[in-house]
Order: sequence, then C-alpha cells, then structure tokens
Amino acid sequence: MKLPKIFKREKKQECTYDSHPTWYGKVWHFLAHEDSWASFIVDALIVILVGKFLIYPAIGFALGTSFPIVAVVSSSMDHQGMDFDAWWEANKDWYEENDITKDQFENFYKENGFKKGDVFVVKGVSAEELKVGDILVYSVAERRDPIIHRIVEIGDYDGRLIFFTKGDSNIDQISFEKEIPQNQIHGKAVAWAPWLGWPKVAYLKMIGQL
Repeated sequence: MKLPKIFKREKKQECTYDSHPTWYGKVWHFLAHEDSWASFIVDALIVILVGKFLIYPAIGFALGTSFPIVAVVSSSMDHQGMDFDAWWEANKDWYEENDITKDQFENFYKENGFKKGDVFVVKGVSAEELKVGDILVYSVAERRDPIIHRIVEIGDYDGRLIFFTKGDSNIDQISFEKEIPQNQIHGKAVAWAPWLGWPKVAYLKMIGQL
C-alpha cells in the first residue's frame, strides 16, 4: 500500500558551509559542525577564555573575592590517610603548645585535612568573621599561587587583626604564615571537591612550577 505524501519522511539536507549564506553562519558551522582538530582546538580555547574572563569573574563578584575557586597544589594539608586520632597523636605537641586542644581541632572545618588536586570554593569575608580553625586563602610575595592553610592564631595589634596560619602536615609554621595582614587575604574556604584541581597541578608540573 502506498503511503500518502504527508507520511513520507523527507531526507534531511546535509549541513555544509554552503548551507549558510552569511559569514557568521559559516563561523557557526565551523564551531558547531566541523569535525576537525582545528574546530576542536578553537572550541576548547573559547571555553577556556569564557570561563576565565566571564564565568570566573562573575562567580568572584557573587562571592566577594578575586579568587572564588582555588586548587590545592601542595601536600601541606594532607594527613596521609591517617584517621584523626592517629594524626593528632603524631602532631599534637605543636598545637597543644599553641593552645589548641584535640576537642577544638575536631570541630574545625576539614579537620582531616585535604589533598593536592582538591578544589575549594572561596568566599570573601570580613576579618571579624574569621576564626581559628578556618581554612584561609591568601597571597604572599614568595609564592605564585594562593596559600590554603588553617588559621591557628588571630592577634589584635592596635585594633588591626593579624592572622597566623599553619599547614596541618608541616612541622612548624613557615615565615610567611606569621602576621598575615588583611590586605593579603582573599577569603575562607566554604565548599570542597576532590580531584578537580589535578589539571592545574599537571600543568604546573609540566612548566616546572612544582
């Protein structure tokens, strides 16, 4: 039985450059339909540029910081797979000497530390909102990338709050962790995701920065 014309499925016209009469249509064809390495590379570059110059700043504006998303590029906060009790026994001397107890530390954010390649969402906050145990994100002249360490002390000098941090896995504080002024601080970590920072870690290794 021959079907009426209305039920016949017409063959879809193949999309080619000639299908687009305008130059921007041809550009769209290259980006969206062209199956080539050149198109893939250009698409990837566009995604990176849009992320870096539009999406990242927009997130930063919403969170009130110039560093809204940071990747962990060192192992200074890694507890090396130890459970909290074992880690505390190995590291308690420094903390108890600096008036931080086990009960206090157990209630800190990310009390079990975190690893290289993890990623944090950072929120800009006032100095008065920060407290001992928070994961602070700040810049120092000696380092290319922001530092992501825990606040271990807050001092008040003539009405100005000064911060002191320490990497959980470090034996002691590094010189740049002492007396951190407010103008070096980008905010505190408020959310965490594992592994997403490994592309950055790999890139820094490739260019010899790690």
